[in-house]
Amino acid sequence: MSERVKKPLHILVCIKQVPDTKIIKVNPKTNTLDRSSAPAILNPYDAHAVEEAVRLREVHGGKVTVLSMGPPQAKNAIRKCVEIGADEGILISDRRFAGADTLATSYALYKAIERIQKLEGVDLILCGKHAIDGDTGQTGPGIARRLGISPLTCVNKVAEVNRKEQRIQVHRKVEEGYELIESALPCLLTVEKEINDVSYSPLPNMIRAARYEPSIWTVDDLEDVDIKQLGLKGSPTIVGKMWPPEKSKGATLFEGEAGQQVKDVLGVLLKERELFAGKGGD
Repeated sequence: MSERVKKPLHILVCIKQVPDTKIIKVNPKTNTLDRSSAPAILNPYDAHAVEEAVRLREVHGGKVTVLSMGPPQAKNAIRKCVEIGADEGILISDRRFAGADTLATSYALYKAIERIQKLEGVDLILCGKHAIDGDTGQTGPGIARRLGISPLTCVNKVAEVNRKEQRIQVHRKVEEGYELIESALPCLLTVEKEINDVSYSPLPNMIRAARYEPSIWTVDDLEDVDIKQLGLKGSPTIVGKMWPPEKSKGATLFEGEAGQQVKDVLGVLLKERELFAGKGGD
C-alpha cells in the first residue's frame, strides 16, 4: 500500500460568511449591498459542502478543515462549520484582502491552500456551488485553476472515493439529469444543495463550536504573495449598478427554492383555472 493511501484523508472546505439575502437591502447611493441591514450567515451551499466533507470523513477517516477569507466576525461562520462537524478552521483576515472580487479572492485562498498543503497535504477540496451574495460560481474553479487540479462543478452526489487508485467519481448535475465523471485526486468539487441534508448538530458539537477559536492568518503568514493580486488592486471587476428585483404592476414575485416556486405557480394557475371555469369558460 502506498504512503499516500496510509495517510489519513484530508478534506479542505472553502466557505464564506454572507449576508442573509432574504433580508438584505441595496444602498441606492452606492449601488452596493447594505450588509448592515441583514444578519451574517454561513453561505447555505457551503453548509452542504461541509456536511458532505464530514460524511466522507466518517466513511474514509481523516480530517476536515474549513478555510475562509473575511473580517474577524467571519469566525462565526467557521464556528458553524465546527458545529456541523468540521475538525479545524482557518480564517485569513487582513485589510489588504478587502474589496476583493472573485479573481482576487481565489488568489488569496490559493496562497492559503499552498501553506496548508506544505503543512499537512490536501486530498480533496470542496466548495459550495456559489455564494448567495454574488451567485457567480467563479471562486471554486478559480482556486482549482491556480492549483492545477480538476474542478468538478455542480456535483450532487459523490459516487466513490478510491484511495488506492487516488480517484473520485461524482454525479454532475445537468439539465437532462446527471453526468458520471471521474477525476484523479486531488481535485476540487463545487456542490449543489441536493447533495445531502444538513444534519442537526449534536450537543457536543454545539458546545465545542461555541468555545472554538479558529486560526487567524494575515498576508504576512503566506508565502510569495503578490500584493497586486489582492483586494481592490487585484480586482478588475467593477459593479456599475445594483438593484433589488422589482415587481411589475399586478405581478407576483415568487421566492424560495425552485421546486417551491413551481408549486406556487401551479397553485396560482389552478386557482385561475377554477375561476375561469366558474365563469363559463372552457
